[in-house]
Amino acid sequence: MERIIKTVISSLQELLASTIKILPAILIALVIIMLTRYVAQMMRGIAEKLGKRTLKSSSLQLLLVKTAHVTTWIVGVLLACVVAFPGLRLGDIIATLGLGSVAIGFAFQDIFKNFLAGILLLIQEPFHIHDQIIVGNYEGTVEGIDLRTTKIRTYNGERILLPNSEVFTNAVQVRTAFDSRRTDLAVGVDYNTSLPEAKEILHHTLAKVDAVLDHPKPEIDLVGFGESSIDFVVRYWTTPRQVEVRQAQTEVILAIKQAFDEAEINIPYPIRSLYFYNQDKYNDYLPSQPETETNDGKNDSYSVSQI
Repeated sequence: MERIIKTVISSLQELLASTIKILPAILIALVIIMLTRYVAQMMRGIAEKLGKRTLKSSSLQLLLVKTAHVTTWIVGVLLACVVAFPGLRLGDIIATLGLGSVAIGFAFQDIFKNFLAGILLLIQEPFHIHDQIIVGNYEGTVEGIDLRTTKIRTYNGERILLPNSEVFTNAVQVRTAFDSRRTDLAVGVDYNTSLPEAKEILHHTLAKVDAVLDHPKPEIDLVGFGESSIDFVVRYWTTPRQVEVRQAQTEVILAIKQAFDEAEINIPYPIRSLYFYNQDKYNDYLPSQPETETNDGKNDSYSVSQI
């Protein structure tokens, strides 16, 4: 019994001695981790300043900042591991990461997929930060591209977080990709209107609206004969952002209505013709009887035999 107790005490003493021996290394490793945090923030600031000076693309600037931040953390953690465990070599760490990469890949495949998609979006730049885009059923302004999600602010003031892989693989409509954007506005006039005069009025009206761009020039097209009107399509160009497009459309509608009122051109309501007939006289299901002369010599209306 005494031998067992001595063995346990000896083991505890050895464990305590080894712990005391590696304690300074662990404390140094913790200090390295704490310093890595400040160094990562410093590298982030340096990368932001360097990116603004050397890169015009905001997406590439963001990629440079994130790369510098993540790389600093990786280097700091590896250095802390080497200091805390002196027998651990960098080759052993790489080998361990290589063996565990398959299991980690299966466990975090969605995260890695979105991570790689985010990097490709930042490199290829199908759209930029602050562009207005449509992805699937979502539309809004791009606020940022993280390593996992793309942040979109909708026009209603809501935030949508879309996985980068969905943004990368789906069709994306970039509404602010160019300096101008076209709006098609349908306008109808009644059949008594002089079409050349109406077209000329529309051209003059669009020229007076400040929000409508001069280049490309507006176009007025006749598109067909409607049920109660002859239909025009007014095609004009504005700056591409959604709020500017909406405001310009409001100004154009107000200007066209005022111009047509001054020229006494009507924008007709839909017209329907309704016909009424006497169902006692006409029946869709029974054959009508020939007119018969009544006793007083007057012609009677068609009669319907009763069954």
